[in-house]
Amino acid sequence: MSCGNQQELPGQKNLKKQSDSVKGKHHDDGLSAAARNQRDSEIMQQKQKKANEKEEHK
Repeated sequence: MSCGNQQELPGQKNLKKQSDSVKGKHHDDGLSAAARNQRDSEIMQQKQKKANEKEEHK
């Protein structure tokens, strides 16, 4: 006979870890694919602009 809940705890920890890793990545923001691509494109352009400005000041 097994002792206590030693077999159940690792399974519960694994389920919690999997659910935590998915939380931040696959959220539905209500945007269509085209709108999401447009938003991401604008964000990346802003990041690139900042990087270029930083590079110029060196």
